[in-house]
Amino acid sequence: MPLLARSIQTPLHIDVRRGAVADLGRILADGRISAGGDVAVVVGPGLGERVVNLIRPTLGAADVYTTVGGTLDAALELSGKLRARSYDAVVGIGGGTTVDTAKYAANRWGLPMISVATSLANDGIASPVASLIHDGIKNSYGVHIPFGVVVDLDFVENGSERVNRGGIGDVISNISALADWELAREVRGEPVDGLAASLARMGAEAVLNMPGDMSDDAFVTVLAESLIASGLAMAVCGSSRPASGGCHEIMHAVDSLFPGTASHGELAGLGALFCTFLRGDERRFTQMSECLARHQLPRLPADVDLDAGQFVEAVAFAPRTRPDRYTILEHLAMSPDEISRKLADYVEAVTNR
Repeated sequence: MPLLARSIQTPLHIDVRRGAVADLGRILADGRISAGGDVAVVVGPGLGERVVNLIRPTLGAADVYTTVGGTLDAALELSGKLRARSYDAVVGIGGGTTVDTAKYAANRWGLPMISVATSLANDGIASPVASLIHDGIKNSYGVHIPFGVVVDLDFVENGSERVNRGGIGDVISNISALADWELAREVRGEPVDGLAASLARMGAEAVLNMPGDMSDDAFVTVLAESLIASGLAMAVCGSSRPASGGCHEIMHAVDSLFPGTASHGELAGLGALFCTFLRGDERRFTQMSECLARHQLPRLPADVDLDAGQFVEAVAFAPRTRPDRYTILEHLAMSPDEISRKLADYVEAVTNR
């Protein structure tokens, strides 16, 4: 009997540790990505000078570009600059918007892209997706998965704790997304990729049950690796399905209707907890609620400055953000009055825990 297998795209290099940014030259050379350091380094406005000082000793031939905004226009502008000369690769150093901008620009010219995360806001650090704003709306664009993923714990430690905590909400939202995927299989016969589901679930379970907080290197390392696993899960199945369900529909709806409310991860965690409540899964609801509370993440609309009416409006609008998805929101097909009643029960359940 022939041995059957499938090929999947994964990064050539994954490194989670302190001091990784200063060691970029060796990482690129050892990975056969760039021996001479002829790379374009993309940074956000707050990191520029510090990053340049760290990388110059090992990447003297690099050109440094600063990008801001996380918009499609910014990514297209950057892609134009990348034609200035022939680069071996593009290195995106920063938070989610900087990395996604670099991913998109590199993908335009077929250049290898290395993601160097200095914050842990979401699973975009290793995903084949670039989230960019176009005409005021955040859209997802398919790109090649990063050739390398590096997380520098020194930068993470010195970054915004609130931004980093958002990654916790994003990764545990996988639990809700996977439950939606199973629901779609039961109701619509949608195929579920077992490998992708396993990768997404393992990362979420690890963070859900891991002691410690953002001051603990062991916890931060597990969070970083879980976010990377979530990105790999998307690469395995070719879509964001293992990490995006009703939770992310709510997040995208809030972003569209009430922009600037909260971060991606904060809203994903809140949406996941609400969707888990709608499913009536009391064990999971308790686990997720305790995890979000332990890490000071939002659990109620009021925690992200939304009133009940605004949250009801967002939940009602949510299915329109991903028309191809079948989640608990599409399954229940609730009217605004029904959402309002469920929300009142949800607030009571969270408050009483």
